[in-house]
Amino acid sequence: MSAYRGVRIVDFSQGVAGPMAAMLLGDFEAEVVKVEPPGGDRLKHQPGYLAFNRNKRVVELDLDAAEGLAAAKTLIAGADVAIFDAAPGRLEALGLDSATLTATFPALVHAWMPPYGTTGRWSGLPAHHSLLMGLTSAAFRQGAYADQPIHLVLPIAWYAQAVLGAAAIGAALLERSRSGRGQAVTVSGLHGVAEVMNPCNVASVPPMPRGTPPGANPRYRLYQCADGEWFFLGTLFTGFYRKAFAVLGLEDAFEALEDDQLAARDLLEGMFLTRTRDEWLEAMAANDVPCGPVRRREAWFASQAVADGGLRLTLEDPQRGAVAMPAPPAELSMTPASVRSLPRLGGALPAWEPRVLAARPSKGPPLAGVKVLNLGTVIAGAYAGTLLANLGAEVIKIEGPEADPFRSDGAQFVGYNRGVRALGLNLREPGARDLFLDLARQADVVIDNYRLGVRGRLGIDYPALKAVNPRIISCSINAYGTKGPRAPLPGFDPLLQAEGGMMAGQGGEGDPVLHTIAVNDVATASVVAMSVIAALNARERTGEGQEILTSLMAQSLLFQLGELVTYEGRPPNDPGGPDCVGVRALHRYYACADGWIGLVCETEAEAARLGQVLAVEMGGAPLSEPRDGELAMRVAAALTGRQRGEVLEALLTAGVAAAPVLRGTEAYDDPWLAENGFLESWSHGRLGPALSSRGYADFSRTPSGFTRPTPDIGQHSAEILRDWGVAEGRIADLLAQGAVFAGDGLGGIAKVSQGASVA
Repeated sequence: MSAYRGVRIVDFSQGVAGPMAAMLLGDFEAEVVKVEPPGGDRLKHQPGYLAFNRNKRVVELDLDAAEGLAAAKTLIAGADVAIFDAAPGRLEALGLDSATLTATFPALVHAWMPPYGTTGRWSGLPAHHSLLMGLTSAAFRQGAYADQPIHLVLPIAWYAQAVLGAAAIGAALLERSRSGRGQAVTVSGLHGVAEVMNPCNVASVPPMPRGTPPGANPRYRLYQCADGEWFFLGTLFTGFYRKAFAVLGLEDAFEALEDDQLAARDLLEGMFLTRTRDEWLEAMAANDVPCGPVRRREAWFASQAVADGGLRLTLEDPQRGAVAMPAPPAELSMTPASVRSLPRLGGALPAWEPRVLAARPSKGPPLAGVKVLNLGTVIAGAYAGTLLANLGAEVIKIEGPEADPFRSDGAQFVGYNRGVRALGLNLREPGARDLFLDLARQADVVIDNYRLGVRGRLGIDYPALKAVNPRIISCSINAYGTKGPRAPLPGFDPLLQAEGGMMAGQGGEGDPVLHTIAVNDVATASVVAMSVIAALNARERTGEGQEILTSLMAQSLLFQLGELVTYEGRPPNDPGGPDCVGVRALHRYYACADGWIGLVCETEAEAARLGQVLAVEMGGAPLSEPRDGELAMRVAAALTGRQRGEVLEALLTAGVAAAPVLRGTEAYDDPWLAENGFLESWSHGRLGPALSSRGYADFSRTPSGFTRPTPDIGQHSAEILRDWGVAEGRIADLLAQGAVFAGDGLGGIAKVSQGASVA
């Protein structure tokens, strides 16, 4: 049995995000019926379709015909979840909007996953990831050599939207188990961007400058070697960086070069050019220095590391033969996910009986009452707690006196750690482990991202937690999974970007490109939240907790899911390139006199209308023209002297999909983003005003959101222990022993003298 067995889902969505959300639920054995329009899903000929719609029965219904619409409503009547991705207004016209359906079917979870926002001028555009990234300033966040937006070849915001959608639907189902009532859930493309980009501005802290394609920090950067091959040096933390200098024989120069990053970069660039990549990787690995080779995604998917992790599956398709795709991204020990089939086309519609549930009193957000102890650090582990807090869980961020190594007053840390309380706990001190296990007796979830084996050495691995609380859900993250020779190795997001093919894919035929967004980290955070919610749903039926295991490696596959589906004769993926502005002449970013726009033409008719608006000759095959060819040059020349607003008005009037590409500062004041509630203002007690993401899903009946600012280290230690029933005398003793510590109100750790009172 898996987490969502018995849950009935009817999926009306197309493309990436909605189908992938339903896929993730179907992997946990939800029964999913995919309803497509006549002619099928708009991406049915793309390889990713086979993965996004695995474990589903696929039928065609014409919702514009009375018979098809009636059949759809009959399906919905017996469903637990209905998923849609239509543009605003379309569902209302069909009578399939959330207000109508949840009034008619009170137990239904109505999930709407539009590709942009829910309202306003740009929300009705055809679905194009490049336009979404431009509208939110994400295209200007990616590191570049020139002052221009960058087209990302991976649809990472839609992948995030999919995982958030599965998490939010799961949260609504969990809440329904308390209340007996469904509700409307909205997870838009903007929510997906918010999760991957983590937009955050702290007024008192200067923003970081835009990065460069190889990386701006010499300790965390791409380097080329004597054989022309590249690797990523992942020494984000000082201890690892010192080890790298030892390998290079530069120990004596470490302190001086720490103060001069440009000199360090130039020196390291020169030194790494003196030996081959394999020689450097061998030397670095021998000294426990995290680094990773740049490879193609196809080689990564076929690698022994992926095989050791059980992350490559092969299924048989009658037309294509053997089809390989990534496996589910998390292992649940009691209710595992599985891939049982490719999309199954046709067949009779299921005769589902309508759900009738007794309504019960319930209040609070979807995860109200869920208690989480979060030992996670840096991004993946820490951010998972923030995502759960945004859905209403009580999350305690636990740090030792060395602090989360990512901790700072910068916008990234502030954004990744909002909404939680902070407990200072030194697990190496006597008494701290006993206290942690006492807290675990009351907790629902424990999250960590320790290296393999550390949990056991600390005495807080899953068997230890289960012994004190059989209902506990323990989720552990590492870099390379728990199997194979790589499992104990340290790892960081860019190492998986490098070896996983993301950097080579974005760089195309040019040099590899570091994604400024920590793709694998933020992906892992969302997968942890989704998996924890699945385990909470399973616990409602079994009464038992379980262990969840996931890795950055798993997400390096999940966030390339469509690109990694493999079979004989599959079409190639769109390549990136140096400072990539798009994939073709009529699917790219262009500069106007006062800013940039993105435009996309999918048909010859749209291309002809673009030519009329710009007075540009389109040629014989405009849709296949390269992004930097003659047609692109003609379009660029026609746009250079024109005002952005005037051009967009003309293109939209002509029926050409186009939108502005915003810079970061423009996004803070953009009326469309404000209309859709993309950001919200709040205040940090020490740092002052801040602006960051409002949330990652919206719920009609049980709204959620952030209720706390980002905490300083140990800020709430005594408060938390009191709330969790720890006696005052024990709190004082733990503080005096150093097993527990508190914040000093200035961002540091308070000193507690013997016999001091508990604040």
